[in-house]
Amino acid sequence: MTNFFWHNLEIEEVAKILRTDSEKGLSEKEIKLYQKEFGKNELPEKESFSKLKIFLEQFKSPLIYILLVSGIIVLFLKETTDAVVIFGALFLNTLVGYIQENKASEALKKLKKAVTHKVEVLRNQSLKIIDSKDVVPGDIIILNPGDRVPADGRIIQSSNLKINEMALTGEWLSAEKEVTVLPKKTPLADRDNMVYMGTVVEDGKARALVVQTGTGTQIGKIAVLVKESKEEKTPYQKKLASFSKTVGIVIGVMCIALFIEGILSGKDMTEMFITSVAVAIAAIPEGLPVAMTVILALGMQRILKKGGLVRKLSSAETLGSTSIICTDKTGTLTEGKMKVGEAITADEVLTNQPNEKATNLNIKIAALVSEAFVENLSSPKEEWILRGRATDKALLMEGLERGIVNPLNQAIKKISEIPFNTIDKFIVAVLRENKKEFLYVSGAPEKVLEHCRFIKIDGKKLPLTDEHLKLLENKLKSFTKKGLRVVATAYKDFEFESKETLKTRVNNLTLGGFITLKDTLRQEAKKAIKDCHRAGIRTIIVTGDHKLTAKSVAEEIGFKITKENILEGKDMDDLSNTEFEKILDKIKIYARVEPRHKLRIVQAWQDRGEVVAMTGDGINDAPALKKADVGVALGSGTEVAKEASDLILLNDNFSIIVHAIKEGRAIIDNIRKVITYLLSDSFTELILVGASIIAGFPLPLTAIQILWVNLIEDGLPSTALAFEKEEEGLMDMKPAAHKVKLLTREMNTIIILIGIITDAMLLGLYFWLTYHDHNILHIRTMVFACLSIDSIFYVFSCKSLRHNLWHINPFSNKLLTISWALGVFSLLAAIYFPFLQTLLKTVPLKMQDWGLILLLGLSEMFLIEITKWYFIVKHKTEI
Repeated sequence: MTNFFWHNLEIEEVAKILRTDSEKGLSEKEIKLYQKEFGKNELPEKESFSKLKIFLEQFKSPLIYILLVSGIIVLFLKETTDAVVIFGALFLNTLVGYIQENKASEALKKLKKAVTHKVEVLRNQSLKIIDSKDVVPGDIIILNPGDRVPADGRIIQSSNLKINEMALTGEWLSAEKEVTVLPKKTPLADRDNMVYMGTVVEDGKARALVVQTGTGTQIGKIAVLVKESKEEKTPYQKKLASFSKTVGIVIGVMCIALFIEGILSGKDMTEMFITSVAVAIAAIPEGLPVAMTVILALGMQRILKKGGLVRKLSSAETLGSTSIICTDKTGTLTEGKMKVGEAITADEVLTNQPNEKATNLNIKIAALVSEAFVENLSSPKEEWILRGRATDKALLMEGLERGIVNPLNQAIKKISEIPFNTIDKFIVAVLRENKKEFLYVSGAPEKVLEHCRFIKIDGKKLPLTDEHLKLLENKLKSFTKKGLRVVATAYKDFEFESKETLKTRVNNLTLGGFITLKDTLRQEAKKAIKDCHRAGIRTIIVTGDHKLTAKSVAEEIGFKITKENILEGKDMDDLSNTEFEKILDKIKIYARVEPRHKLRIVQAWQDRGEVVAMTGDGINDAPALKKADVGVALGSGTEVAKEASDLILLNDNFSIIVHAIKEGRAIIDNIRKVITYLLSDSFTELILVGASIIAGFPLPLTAIQILWVNLIEDGLPSTALAFEKEEEGLMDMKPAAHKVKLLTREMNTIIILIGIITDAMLLGLYFWLTYHDHNILHIRTMVFACLSIDSIFYVFSCKSLRHNLWHINPFSNKLLTISWALGVFSLLAAIYFPFLQTLLKTVPLKMQDWGLILLLGLSEMFLIEITKWYFIVKHKTEI
């Protein structure tokens, strides 16, 4: 259906456009035609991932492709043992990733379940209960307290209707609805004559004419955006994919060249083919996918222990690169519920002198007049459950906590009342206490003040003058500027007179005072924001709430806010992309925003190369959650938001984000350690074999020796490094944005420079042995042992890239210690066990041989530590 400005039309015009009768509803014939024309009132279902698809998704990695091809070739050459090890690594990587992602997927409910329910409609002059999916435009829906609105509609009748639209607009206070005509440019959050699908009726009753269903609703449009939004790869996914392709191409070309070189030099074709494949497998860091999967899975588990559910394995590391957090206010930084802030009496406003007796009366009036109630009075006091509107519950709770009111007190009885309504905007109650009757009033300050004629100062009742009113109004303005909600109280002695109604007696009141209410800041939020700032992460508030309310929360957190730091959604619409880009750095608060604004904000920061995390809990947050590098949804939020997110805060605690970011950084740290370890000697075998062929020497290693070093000596330690615990100081570093490369300067120095020096030393040793030792088995055993000892020694240097070995406990990682011990054992076994001597073609070594081998291993470790020291001392900003 064409998108009309429904809020700007008279009810008769709306009914005419929809071809319906606002008094009788649709006929059966019209309903069938409309159902054909508009279809079911359903949201587009998100494409569900089958278990098979989740499993197959784990194979989408260039390194996995390389491993797969290598495994097939090795299997073709009937090297069964090597093939089993390679395919075992593939299977482990796939299994761990599948289990983690499938578990997260099963933990979430489907989007459809969040919006399907029964609804009362008026059709053909009769009330009926139907399934919400059968509602059509033109239907008249009946709304009662607790109902979920089934479709977008224009209100045609209303009685004290209040709707919680937080899921859609981000506004934490319930919206008071009425039958009226509004200007065309009225923002979505202020369209008080409309109701929207997925929102909840908190109070009152109403009839509404359905104007949009399914994808035509505000929620439907968002659901379409979520479905169409393209999910971005994580920064490390992009970097690892690029790195893997480069490594694969380089290794492939070099091994083909090696094979051709061997053939041209007269080597046996079969021997050269097997050797080239072995060198390729040795050069490929096949332990990286397994280690990376383990690192991510362990990170996910640690985040889960802190209360965060990571839905995708690959999303865990992205948190560590986060540089911008666009956070909602309500329910994220705040608790999402009202609480009394300040109770100030009228005479305190005028004299600046507190009066405890008057303060207690102020709170007592508000608590007793409140329409909230204790549901289970018979239960112990600490188990009482309060029911009612948010404001009423907060006022009653304040009275209960201060001990000023007690629902069990039989001495105070409510004998008459006027409920709250949107016209008068106050509640009136007559209470009898100690055989005396009092009329108490509580409500909107401007309305209550209209009925006040007196004020008490130091216990004396005085007329309320214009000067008094001016001072009181100034105080109200100061509260409003802070984004606070204010309730005023008033009272007078009372005697019933049958000739007059209660409403006519609401006059000549004495002003009691003002009570402020606010959505309280989460205790953990302030520290969490500070931790983010210390870690170089910029936090931006993006909310559907009023700018003054958002400003108040921001200042309470510690933000310094001026006018130029706040931008409203309607003002964003007037800015071109170039104009918006110019002020992007200045904006700390975005208020009154709609879904499209949130998407624009996320996109603007991503265009700058920043890694953006977006938090939210509402339906309106879903598109931005999906668009962001990391979408963070609250556990208490809507299912739509959860479906679109990468991380779910199970207990709504903002501090979980900080823990998750810290874990993300630990993940990146450990990935870098593994990459450094695996690549440091990746090209050693290739250089050795290539140089020996060029020099006309025998091959320095056999294919099986190369595979033994690669699979036994390298494989176990690299996996064990994945279990390294997080290091201190992770949150003192600046975030690594998209522009930061996978390999840092320090890593490149260790991998390239140290690798070249080590390879040169090993190559020199091989040439020296070839000239002085004519026993090829002994020479190959020495080279084999030197290659193995390299891995055994420098793995401890890779435990930390930011601290030298003498500043850490080298044996803190038990798995690494065990893998080291197994590495030593496997090396000795390969050289001294008869069976392995035959298999690997090795011979026993003498003590002087071991002295030379150990010297080479210690030299490499020393070079790595010197390199680390240089970067730690001279370039502290690195890593």
